[in-house]
Amino acid sequence: MSWVWPVLIGFAIAMLVKWLLIAHVRVDGPSMLPNLQNDERVWAFKQAPLKHDRVIVFKAYGVDPQATDTKVMYVKRIIGMPGDTIDYHADGKLYVNGKFVSQSYITKKQQQAGTLTALPHNGNNYKGFNLKTLSYDENWTRNAGVTKVPKDSYFVLGDNRAVSNDSRYYGFVPKSKVVGVVKAYPWSENHEQINVK
Repeated sequence: MSWVWPVLIGFAIAMLVKWLLIAHVRVDGPSMLPNLQNDERVWAFKQAPLKHDRVIVFKAYGVDPQATDTKVMYVKRIIGMPGDTIDYHADGKLYVNGKFVSQSYITKKQQQAGTLTALPHNGNNYKGFNLKTLSYDENWTRNAGVTKVPKDSYFVLGDNRAVSNDSRYYGFVPKSKVVGVVKAYPWSENHEQINVK
């Protein structure tokens, strides 16, 4: 019986670490291609700081009106932090707080056509957007007319924007819904595009 207590203590520590520090997550769907594959397994670090360009996992229920399952989680990239302004130009260039952001983790085609023609209001005009125009054009149910990312909220996009269901359509992700920052295994092909410092 001397082995029982060490096993129980080890199990309790493992559960505590999982509850407080990390979660093992499965990527579902093509919205993060080419940097994360469908069915790829990644870690979500719950205590890691949220920063621009970091990939996060969050609970979609209550954020995306189409997410009717309380267990559904989305994996997306942080584009806008609280207080940020976002201007996405017709040529595919992104400006956050007036400063150019390279978006080197996706191709020029994904930056322009993938991001802009996916929006119903853009069609073939490649108009671009800012938060205010996007909120009206896409009929956000919350935050209509907002010009900055609200407090304790994030504007997120998938890397494969032609198919990604993200903040362009449903608005901001509250901090309370964020599970953690995603880290890919070092042997994953595009881990450097995911494991942003």
